[in-house]
Amino acid sequence: MSDFDVELDTSGLNCPLPVLKARKALSEMSAGQRLLLIVTDEGAKQDIPAFSNMTGNPLLETNVIDGKLHFILEKGE
Repeated sequence: MSDFDVELDTSGLNCPLPVLKARKALSEMSAGQRLLLIVTDEGAKQDIPAFSNMTGNPLLETNVIDGKLHFILEKGE
């Protein structure tokens, strides 16, 4: 996993809550900072890349660690 500035664990929450919480966290971050988003909802495999494309916050990495989805998003301009 890449370095990150903020970690947000949304384990146990179903969509759209992980996306909404990621949006809030990113809104409080500075451009270029990275968010580690941890998700257990399988729907996030489609939702997080779509969110990244719609908002201009690049999705840098996607991994599965201990059965949880880990996404690194970079705060866009």
